[in-house]
Amino acid sequence: MSSKGRGSAGRAMVIIMVALVYLLIHSNRVHGATYTVGGSAGWTFNTVSWPKGKSLKAGDVLAFNYDSTLHNVVAVNKGGYSSCTTPAGAKVYQSGNDKIKLVKGQNFFICNYAGHCESGMKIAINAV
Repeated sequence: MSSKGRGSAGRAMVIIMVALVYLLIHSNRVHGATYTVGGSAGWTFNTVSWPKGKSLKAGDVLAFNYDSTLHNVVAVNKGGYSSCTTPAGAKVYQSGNDKIKLVKGQNFFICNYAGHCESGMKIAINAV
């Protein structure tokens, strides 16, 4: 009878170890990846195409690096993105080193300084 107990305990220990290894391997995705918007150039003009070819997920973080005396980042809705306008209540970031976590679905960001959004300083991301 005691040999049966040890065998069951051994199997349970193996299952627990396999589960722990699995969790350790996959724990990075919980925190998400960090992407620097615009690459080495940072958040600047003509970044509208920066997201192309990237597979961004909910929980990933966008790092917006820019000169805060020249630009800002505004989280907008689709209408604000399309018309380059800031809807009432939109979140405005102004630190020059903003980190924004993506939510599942559409995420839209613009610079609302005069003429900047119209010059391609905007991005649209569909986070899966």
